[in-house]
Amino acid sequence: MNLGEINKELRDKSPAEIIAWAVSFAKNAVITTNFRPYEVAILNAVSEVKKNIKVIWCDTGYNTNETYKHAEEIIEKLNLNIQLYVPKQTAAHRNVVLGVPSIESPKHKVFTEQVKLEPFSRAMKEHQPDVWFTNLRKGQTAFRDSIDIVSLSKDGIIKVSPFYNWTDEELDTYLDEKGLPNEFAYFDPTKVESNRECGLHI
Repeated sequence: MNLGEINKELRDKSPAEIIAWAVSFAKNAVITTNFRPYEVAILNAVSEVKKNIKVIWCDTGYNTNETYKHAEEIIEKLNLNIQLYVPKQTAAHRNVVLGVPSIESPKHKVFTEQVKLEPFSRAMKEHQPDVWFTNLRKGQTAFRDSIDIVSLSKDGIIKVSPFYNWTDEELDTYLDEKGLPNEFAYFDPTKVESNRECGLHI
């Protein structure tokens, strides 16, 4: 697969066309989500092309009440085929023995492994996708600026980001046109700052 040529061909395509291209050869495609802001766009766009696609939600257990309400609304509205993965230890137990360490703390790496990386690895191992739809976009982090619409994960999975070159304003218009809600009270305890990479995509 020549990623340079593929990305050049897809650059002027719509998200729906990009998704249809990936679905045409995918044997086992998935979407991953955490219901952060603008996540509803990728969930809607992919499910319009491929209904009942598996949607892997790795819930850290630390989402805000607003995010959980938003997730329930979107799951029902789009009739999503949610595959829920949670940490092996409850948030209540972890809060007693580990808490939510600051980024500077040596415990932060353990915390991130427990609440995000281990559930994600478990999900990918169980589902073994060949195509992974995600809402990565240019301008979010330095790493994300270095990839493109189509990239390869560290495990060789074809990663497709149909909205890669879209701005927040363009996504706002898309959501308005589709009558979809957004949600901005999202909090990721492993990142804290919005421009930090989450660890799943490196």
